[in-house]
Amino acid sequence: MESRSGHGRQGGPSPPRRSPNPKPQSYINDGVDRISGLPDHLLEEILRRIRCARSAARTSLLSRRWRHGLWRDLPELSFRGIAAEALPVALTQVARPDLSLLDIHTISCFEVAGITSLLRAAARLAPAELVVSADLLESWGGEHFIPFKLQLPCFHRANSITLELRHHIPQLQVTGGEFPVLERLSLVNCPVHSISDLISRAPRLRSLQLCHRLYYTTCPGKIMVHSTTLEELLLDRWELFGGIDIVAPALRTFTLTSSRLLGIHVVAPELKMFTLSARIVSNHPRITLSAAATVEYLSWTCSFPMTPLIHGVWCLRELKLGEKKDAYVLSLTLDGERTAEQPRNLQEVVQFPRVSVLELYLHTFWPEAHVYGPMVLDLMGIFADIKRLKLVIRDLKLEKACLPNCTCAQPQNWRSQSISLIALEVVEIENFIGSSHEVDFLKLVFRSAPMMKRVAVKQCSHTVPSFRACKEICNLFRGHPSVKCYSYDSCGKKVLYPLSTYASRCRGR
Repeated sequence: MESRSGHGRQGGPSPPRRSPNPKPQSYINDGVDRISGLPDHLLEEILRRIRCARSAARTSLLSRRWRHGLWRDLPELSFRGIAAEALPVALTQVARPDLSLLDIHTISCFEVAGITSLLRAAARLAPAELVVSADLLESWGGEHFIPFKLQLPCFHRANSITLELRHHIPQLQVTGGEFPVLERLSLVNCPVHSISDLISRAPRLRSLQLCHRLYYTTCPGKIMVHSTTLEELLLDRWELFGGIDIVAPALRTFTLTSSRLLGIHVVAPELKMFTLSARIVSNHPRITLSAAATVEYLSWTCSFPMTPLIHGVWCLRELKLGEKKDAYVLSLTLDGERTAEQPRNLQEVVQFPRVSVLELYLHTFWPEAHVYGPMVLDLMGIFADIKRLKLVIRDLKLEKACLPNCTCAQPQNWRSQSISLIALEVVEIENFIGSSHEVDFLKLVFRSAPMMKRVAVKQCSHTVPSFRACKEICNLFRGHPSVKCYSYDSCGKKVLYPLSTYASRCRGR
């Protein structure tokens, strides 16, 4: 009988069992420094991949050859997590005077003299790319804060400079010389004494980013940006009391964020993207853009605390311009406020591209609201190519009323006027009361828009249109059977306009 232990041995002897915990192979310490025997280019490549000068310096513990400071000859040096007081010593040990990259990120705060010395030491190393991110100590004299100026030396080899300061914002001044090959400059929390002077010192500058993360920086005078090479301009969190004038034939991207802006003028025939977010603080604001026809992307959000008068009693409060489905949408918020100011044409305030959708948010009194027909008619004359018109009437919640001789109804013959709106296809009106001037406005729109496809009217929750208004509206729709007309009650329920349903619903109420 074959034993159980012998089962399966017919094919030959089984392989020897391995120990579950094999002993590691012993290495012979012959005292030979194999790292030091590597060629120079391989050693430098190893140090370069470390990406940190401090860590590269510590490799001297591994090899006696590295104790001579091989890291000092690397073309790219990155100092991260180093105390401010140790940086000057480290920079003096760098033996290469033509670095391709110098990247400095500190973990402690610099005083004014310290950051100035750091920039001078960096300039002596002549990096092709410079990145400095540091914290600054605030300067106080007793109970008063002492502002200071920071001098930026010239970097004759630098094609890219990024300087970011935190905790305190100095005023940056460029000291002598030029930046002959500089193409990209990014300054964060470093307001420049003179932007035009800075641009004149960089004849090859293509990208300029001036950002402020702590608070808005005030510029009392007018900013002049005139450059033949500039392609990208970013101004973030600026207060421009003197406005800004840009003449840049190569400019393709422009972004501006301002809490106070007097006005803006842009001449940039190659401009493709223009983003603007600003409060326009002027009685006579003006935004002009010579490249409106070539811009591929526009995004504007502007508020007007001075509320310039654009028609009758209607003052401009807010303007938004954006792009939806390859079409520009213009949203205007207007307040019905009486004023003695001379009205201005909207095109005198802002120069617009071709707009496809016009949205008007009208703030007026209740229940004696202002007449909006003449003002909307004037705007539709400016934007005659619109395909969609949206009107939203909102209550100012003021105990006032439109006066009998109010200028909102001027000119008096506005009801008989007619304009060509051959592109208009959709009209939407929210908070429709059914007053005579609203019905007359609908008649005017139907008369002026032969290609109309859809009309939607949402009733106001405060009141119900009169039977006479309902009858006029139904007769109006009867005369345009090709137009789909919808009624929305105050709750938003959509009802298709049959011939007499709307009048019967109003009569039932």
